[in-house]
Amino acid sequence: MMKRRFLLLALAFTLAVSPNLIAEQFSIARIYIEYNSTPQDLGFHITLDGEDWRSLKIVNPKGKTIFEVAGKAAFRELGMTELFFEGAEPALSEVPLAELLGMFPEGTYRFMGTTVVGKRINGTSTFTHAIPDGPTIWSEVSGDNVVIRWNPVTAPPRGFPVRNIEIVGYQVIVEKFLVTLPGSATSVTVPKEFMRSIPAGVVLYEVLAIDASGNQTITEGSFNRTTE
Repeated sequence: MMKRRFLLLALAFTLAVSPNLIAEQFSIARIYIEYNSTPQDLGFHITLDGEDWRSLKIVNPKGKTIFEVAGKAAFRELGMTELFFEGAEPALSEVPLAELLGMFPEGTYRFMGTTVVGKRINGTSTFTHAIPDGPTIWSEVSGDNVVIRWNPVTAPPRGFPVRNIEIVGYQVIVEKFLVTLPGSATSVTVPKEFMRSIPAGVVLYEVLAIDASGNQTITEGSFNRTTE
């Protein structure tokens, strides 16, 4: 009993004099796949958010560090918060899908960093190869009345790993107009005010299907806007 009490007291003392042993947590720490079904290219993206960190490394499920960064000079002193970057997105005709996915195995990725006051800051992201199929899309256009439609996505693309697909949302981007919709949505009406602000001609748009894993797939489309 005395030994156990001594160990508890020692632990309490250590935590009291070494607050940096208590790790903070990144509020956002994600690694996910973005596949563009139109040109058929695929990349791996990172997004994170945390308070005043000055160094970071990301470790894959096999214990290998795949990314490491540290602030220097003013950034080392002041720290950083958000970080987002996209990996290169090679076409699957150039780099086979199996090779790409093999570089990023499924499992838990660990985000480990240090804050400007010397505390540890951590996070984890569960990464899978559940990639949704690209939505089949079309547009209905009459002057400034534009409706973008798509079929629900329920499966991965043909030839991709067989995984359960659960679409939690769709994102529609028309030039600078962007809206995120629930997974039950199958259409969106583009505001007339926005349509009147863009010149006549070919208008590009994208519809993204977002899986519960965070992985997402884009289908690109276009329509022709004419002025009356």
